[in-house]
Amino acid sequence: MRDGQSESKTGAHPNKMSNQNTPNKKGNPPAEKSDKRMTLPSRFHKEVHAHLSRNSQQTGSPLNLNESLGSGKGKPYNPQQVQGRIREILGKYSNGFWVSKLPQIYRELYKQDLPTEAIKDLETWTHICTVEKTCSSNPSELLLYPAKEQTTPSSPSPNLNPNSTTAPVPTSNTPTDKPLHSPAQQRTPTTHLTRSGSRSPRSPPSSSSSPSPPSSPATLSPDLKLKLEELLVKYSNGLWAHALPKLFQDTYKIKLPGHVLENLHLLSDICTVDYPMPDNPKRAILYRRSSTEGGGGGEDENCNRRNSSTSEEELRVRQEVGRRLSNQAVPSLQIPKEEYPSVLVVEATNTNGVILRYIGEGYSQAQESMEDEMREFYGLDQSSPTPLSSPCSGQLVAVRAEEEEEILRAQVCEVMSDKVKVYYVDHGFSEVISKTKVFELHEKFFKLPFQATKCKLAGLEPFCQEPAVLKKFETMASGRILLAEILERGQTPLVVLYDTSQDDDVNINAACMKALQDKTLASPLQVNSAYMNVTVSSVCSDGTIYCQLPSRGLAKLNEILENIETYFHSQVTSEFLVSRPFCGKGCMARYKGKWSRVEITNLHGSRVLDILFIDVGVQASVEVFELREIPPLFLRDLNAIPPQAVKCCLADLAVSVGSWTPDAVQWLREKVLNTTDCSMKVAKVDETKRCIYVHLFTDKNFHDPARSLNHQMAQSDLFKQQPDVFLTSHSPAKISTSSLSSKTSSPSDSTNGSPTSTSVPAKPHLRRALSGPRGGGGGNTTTNTTTPPETPSSPSPSLQLPPLLELPPAGNDGNNIDVYVSVACHPGHFVLQPWRDMYKLVVLMGEMILYYNKTEEKPLNIEKNQIYAAKVENNWHRVLVKGVLTNGLVSVYELDYGKHELVSCTQLRPLIKEFRQLPFQGITAQLAGVKPRQWSEEASIVFRNHVEKKPLVAQLEAIQEAPNPWDRKLTVFLVDTSQEERDIWVHDIMAEFADEQ
Repeated sequence: MRDGQSESKTGAHPNKMSNQNTPNKKGNPPAEKSDKRMTLPSRFHKEVHAHLSRNSQQTGSPLNLNESLGSGKGKPYNPQQVQGRIREILGKYSNGFWVSKLPQIYRELYKQDLPTEAIKDLETWTHICTVEKTCSSNPSELLLYPAKEQTTPSSPSPNLNPNSTTAPVPTSNTPTDKPLHSPAQQRTPTTHLTRSGSRSPRSPPSSSSSPSPPSSPATLSPDLKLKLEELLVKYSNGLWAHALPKLFQDTYKIKLPGHVLENLHLLSDICTVDYPMPDNPKRAILYRRSSTEGGGGGEDENCNRRNSSTSEEELRVRQEVGRRLSNQAVPSLQIPKEEYPSVLVVEATNTNGVILRYIGEGYSQAQESMEDEMREFYGLDQSSPTPLSSPCSGQLVAVRAEEEEEILRAQVCEVMSDKVKVYYVDHGFSEVISKTKVFELHEKFFKLPFQATKCKLAGLEPFCQEPAVLKKFETMASGRILLAEILERGQTPLVVLYDTSQDDDVNINAACMKALQDKTLASPLQVNSAYMNVTVSSVCSDGTIYCQLPSRGLAKLNEILENIETYFHSQVTSEFLVSRPFCGKGCMARYKGKWSRVEITNLHGSRVLDILFIDVGVQASVEVFELREIPPLFLRDLNAIPPQAVKCCLADLAVSVGSWTPDAVQWLREKVLNTTDCSMKVAKVDETKRCIYVHLFTDKNFHDPARSLNHQMAQSDLFKQQPDVFLTSHSPAKISTSSLSSKTSSPSDSTNGSPTSTSVPAKPHLRRALSGPRGGGGGNTTTNTTTPPETPSSPSPSLQLPPLLELPPAGNDGNNIDVYVSVACHPGHFVLQPWRDMYKLVVLMGEMILYYNKTEEKPLNIEKNQIYAAKVENNWHRVLVKGVLTNGLVSVYELDYGKHELVSCTQLRPLIKEFRQLPFQGITAQLAGVKPRQWSEEASIVFRNHVEKKPLVAQLEAIQEAPNPWDRKLTVFLVDTSQEERDIWVHDIMAEFADEQ
């Protein structure tokens, strides 16, 4: 999951006023239930997928349920909260506005009426705003501006306003992860799904739940605040406070004053402070107060509907460019809500303007339906319309294709004597045709937006018209259906394209970037050739090694990296901070204290990611603030050099890669990693695996095969152990990152933890952390459980378990909670996660990745019914061991997600105390309102389609307590509130289904 959930800040503090607008399970009128049952059949074939919370139609009650005090007229209100909000509004409208407009703006942004008493108090809030009277005698005609001068430590500096209004920052806390359809990404900034205290995903996190900061007379200078805000602009999804000192030092070449971290409340006017780990007040996340909040999120959620609205500017452009001799206008094409829509790539003469079409319902399917209707309307019989006598340039027309069968919408580009050049607005190409094939476009064919649109390929902007890039793109993408990861939504969305038709997903953007490489700078590889002065840079846990061979490319690389080191040292700017990471992106990170080239291989939310040092073959998990953009001055030369890490395997060994014992791996590391005088002889080059088989020597005596490490290992007892024990339960492309000796392989000077050497995926996988509710787990996870976990014996008393998850009383008013269903087997068994603390879980998993990916593998006595940390695909999870198999595999139950997995015993680690503070988030439940029964597979499928991986409202009917947290079971009603018209009660659907059995 991208850190969409962590950024959404759902449930930053609990709210006891959550039940004002919640549905009542027992108060459903019979008529309403009947209405639901009438529509039942369609539900068996269609998933409820538009998780859009509806705007409440109530006018008398406050819409923001996070408001703890009344805000109606004449009622007392919270001045601090209103002041903070007005400060945010003034940050957005720094040039001022009429006071009479304030209530409307306030209501639009916060879904709540501005207290009338607050308007009267504006003139007294001189540290927040300045009220200026006009020449008019009307007292209501007042102007409101940001505070003129900083009169108190908490007032904003006027110097910050230009930055906050012009910085190109997406809506604060908006998911960018993305890697899956996280519930945070599916909710709009309304209150309908935030009934039980979960805050709206696009609202900034509140600092009210944070520990009380120490009192201090210290203040921050305007210049210091400006620098800090500049850093926060780069990390719109939040920045850990502990990263500030080094980041500030690297960026501005001066030390961050020590009192800043001890007095984070002094930053309240430029950011909000959240403490996701209440037990550790030193772990805080800073979120910049976004000037665009509330302004950019709505468009993203629009779908491609026939009645979709357009802005005045868009409408004007459409009318000018796509006009016809009538007042008809075509609505704008809206970007699909899915994070990974399918697209058909048409062509690209510039990677900043790739022409494509979206595939799916409402897009290609709606287009096909329209063209079928057009074919019938413009038929070949005598009653069909006559050709257009005098087409005009820019006019929208219907065109009969050359095959005489298809009728397509087109725009006239150029009118000739007897021919017309037209552009097919739904297919993205031009053609010269006869005038006899051009017809007037009937008004009913103006309703569907033009389907041909453009996108920009991320990372290729500087090389958008490079012939080698365009040729590569033509070969790999043109005419194909691909997946598009949308990084930035706008008029021309920024995307990464993936070809998922093969076993390994291919990143098209990264492949096009590799077309810029100069093959003459690659390391020389010839069979039977010997090479001296070889450096072994990495030994992976599966026996793969990575070497650097002396070459012209390596010499040039080292020269450029030295220049970049000097350049970074001389620059005082935040320009090179990486604010939008994505898979396949090339950038810089520190390796052994020096800046080195890396490629982002996996995202765990927006703050933690996996990288590959492409010139040494070392993989690491780092935080995003440790990355830097490649300076434009060096970008072209650096991209021309192919990766200098050569993937090798030792030849003539009886064991295959992936079957090495830990002892064998450690022996080889100790022999070669600290040796600079290795030599090797190439035995075979395997192009398909991109690997060479070599005989490796620790000196220059490569003429004597008996001196090779291959021979020494073959003669030893290093491979006597049963190899099956060391096979992971996943593909070799995802070998553990944790089994290297830090003494021999971890870079000693890397920032905030040393990267750890691992094996390198042959190709990056799209399904990394993208398609599941977990904070970064692979989308294609192992199968879900079909039975609840068996009741285990109690774990060892010496291991302190997290506290129990707090739940409201069952069966009482106020028993509604927002939940996310992570696993659904059937109505008798599913697993809920409380929406309130979802972001805390994502933060926790990010911390576990950083911690465990840097720890080496140690012998561990694995016991049944004990708690551990386990690596499942690319993530570390808190698990309960259900069974230890004889082949080295372990059956585990994910305590936060409710899934059963099989992992290698080498993938388990002790669960340290720091990761045992947050209550286990997975809660087993059964559906209320239906009788327990043996559910059929068909019924189970219907249930899963309605609830699994969806945000819902749960009403607690009963709580079955148990000695262990994973044995607790809830009985709940589930309500889908994503529909505008009505709430969907899941038990109604299943009861109706049961009646048919």
